[in-house]
Amino acid sequence: MPTVQEIRQASADEEPLTMLTAYDAPTAELVDAAGIDMILVGDSMGNAVLGYDSTLPVTMDDVAGHTGAVVRATEDALVVADMPFLSYGATDDAGIENAGRLVKEAGANAVKIESGPHTVELTERLVQLGIPVMAHLGLTPQRLNQVGGYTRQGTTEADAREIKDLARRHEEAGAFSLVLEHVPSELAAEVTADLDVPVIGIGAGPETDGQVLVLTDVIGLSASPPPFAESFGDVRGEIADAVASYREAVEDGDFPD
Repeated sequence: MPTVQEIRQASADEEPLTMLTAYDAPTAELVDAAGIDMILVGDSMGNAVLGYDSTLPVTMDDVAGHTGAVVRATEDALVVADMPFLSYGATDDAGIENAGRLVKEAGANAVKIESGPHTVELTERLVQLGIPVMAHLGLTPQRLNQVGGYTRQGTTEADAREIKDLARRHEEAGAFSLVLEHVPSELAAEVTADLDVPVIGIGAGPETDGQVLVLTDVIGLSASPPPFAESFGDVRGEIADAVASYREAVEDGDFPD
């Protein structure tokens, strides 16, 4: 298993870091066996597997339960658990308690926080307490209602400057890595060059230190993947064919034999 310190020290000069989401034991086992460096138990489970239209309804119980399932099936990958909407930010005490639950009870190796000016002090405090933090800037889906949709971020000079400033502040606070989502590739390259910790891109171009995608997009299970994702399989079609074959075999009397 790569350690947090090994991830922190990774650079663009080395082999790029790989990260995928997983939400259950069977898929986590496959992702782990494929040699992926990090598994993110993302609040993207809201859209990907729980049937919600966004990540906002996802609860601490949801993330803790799915994180436990992933941890139990994982031997080598570093498991990072997402902090869901309003599990942090209102008070530092609540954020510390919830992050601690994901590490202490669910077994995560680190937590990811959708970051802003309000999470710098929390990041520093969590790191002081021994909870590794992955920051997340650019498109932060928990701010869906504020930003008006899943729109590209950092497209103006002022917004790009704010992202670069917040990235540096979270690195100084002790974050061991940064997810940078749906921003111009030029901005992602600048942030990657500015930071000593690795930047993991999603819809941020090729110049970051690694890449992360949602598993259901990668395997071709999502009905509506985002424009920056790519499918490397057709699991949706395979499942549809298998289920249809089962139904036909039962109706025709071919199963059971």
